[in-house]
Amino acid sequence: MVNQLDLDASQLWSLLFTIVLDGEKRLAANLAAHQLTPPQFYVLKTLTERGGRCPIGEIARQHHLTNATMTGLVKRLEALEPPLVMREQRESDRRSVDVILTSEGAERFMAVQTDLLQQMQLLFSLLSDEERQDLIRYLTRYLEFVQTQFPVDLPAEAE
Repeated sequence: MVNQLDLDASQLWSLLFTIVLDGEKRLAANLAAHQLTPPQFYVLKTLTERGGRCPIGEIARQHHLTNATMTGLVKRLEALEPPLVMREQRESDRRSVDVILTSEGAERFMAVQTDLLQQMQLLFSLLSDEERQDLIRYLTRYLEFVQTQFPVDLPAEAE
C-alpha cells in the first residue's frame, strides 16, 4: 500500500521534472531569438558574474566541460559578428588564457536577462502579493534544504 508521503514525493518529483524541462525549452527559445545557444549564454553569464574576465579553464571547470570543449565554445563566441568575447594570454603565465567579455557580449547578455525578467514579471503579475511571497519562500526553503542535505559534487570531465 502506498502512503501519502510516497504519493507527495512522486508528485513533487514529477512537477520539478516538468518545470525543468519546460524551463529548458523556454530558455532555449529565448536564447535562439538572441542568436545564442544555452552553452554560449552560460559563458556570457559566467563572465558577467566574474567582472567580464575569467581564465578559460575556470569557466570549463564551472560548467563541467573539458578545456578543449570550452576552447571551441569560446572560439565560436569570438567568431560572431560582432564578437561577444575575446581571448587574451596572461602576461604572468603564457600558458593561461583569459576570456574577456566584449561590450557587445555584455549587451547581448543584458538583452536576454531583460527578456527573461519581463517573462517572470508577467507570470508573477498573475499571482497575488501573498501568493508570490509564498512561492518564493517555499522554493527558497526547498533549495536550502536540498542543497544542505543532499549536496552534489559533480566530477570534472577528463581533459
